[in-house]
Amino acid sequence: MIAAPRLHLSKADRRNLRTAAPFILPWVIGFFAFTLYPIVYSLYLSFTSYSGFGNATPVGFANYQHLASDPLFFKSLWNTLYYTGLAVPIGLVVAIVLALAMNQKVREVAIYRAAIYLPSILPLFALTFIFIVLLNPRFGFVNYLLSLVGVPTINWLGDPKWTKFSVVLLAQLGAGGPALIFLAALRAVPGELYESASLDGAGALRRFRHITLPLITPVILYDLIYGTILGVQIFTPAFILVGGTSGGAAYTAGPDNSLLFYVFYLYKEAFQYSDMGIASAMAWILFLISVVLSVIIMRWSRFWVHYEVS
Repeated sequence: MIAAPRLHLSKADRRNLRTAAPFILPWVIGFFAFTLYPIVYSLYLSFTSYSGFGNATPVGFANYQHLASDPLFFKSLWNTLYYTGLAVPIGLVVAIVLALAMNQKVREVAIYRAAIYLPSILPLFALTFIFIVLLNPRFGFVNYLLSLVGVPTINWLGDPKWTKFSVVLLAQLGAGGPALIFLAALRAVPGELYESASLDGAGALRRFRHITLPLITPVILYDLIYGTILGVQIFTPAFILVGGTSGGAAYTAGPDNSLLFYVFYLYKEAFQYSDMGIASAMAWILFLISVVLSVIIMRWSRFWVHYEVS
């Protein structure tokens, strides 16, 4: 039997380890107490019946079987995937367009960058309340602009055909953050590539298609994965849009449950119905969905992401 190699530390290494331990220990304790333990405990709770008080009663896979026959569970899943499927690609395009605008060489570009980035640092609940006013069917600015081109009044928050799309529009107010990341990617593209392409007669669209877009694909991949993970966790805008700050209205989900997103339903199961077992099972299903979507995106990225200039 071959003995496992032992880690030999010099006196200086041991001294450095003793010096670093007091600084590392708070993080280690916090990781185990507030990250690892809740994760493991939630997995245990997903196989129990637990109200948050008293003792948890093991029920096996009953919670998952309940979710498999719950129409609201599938409604929330559909609403969430619908939102993510629209908000992420639209947000990607908006962020790239904003980055291209912020990359222009004009005198006031710093002011434009600040104005574009400002909404992304405002509290989400504040943006949502502003958006409610903008989407008001009677005096909202959005319907006013649409009326100028002959579009009839849209009840954004009262018509189930438009409620989810209104949240998609709201998500675009935070595109300034990803736009700054894309701006950094645009500034990293070698300028000589554009000069060579211009000498060959390539126009702006061809330069963007064959130079800019391929070289920023790693950032596009990052934005897709990060946006997808955030998208399936959408909660705050829907909670506020359906009156989540006003007593009993907190447990409505919009017309025809059109704003019953997955995490919103998870919240209801945990804190309205006091069923932590069901909520924990939903949390683990959401985790698996996030992993599957991320793996799919990563495998798909092999066909279009370029990590070097070829």
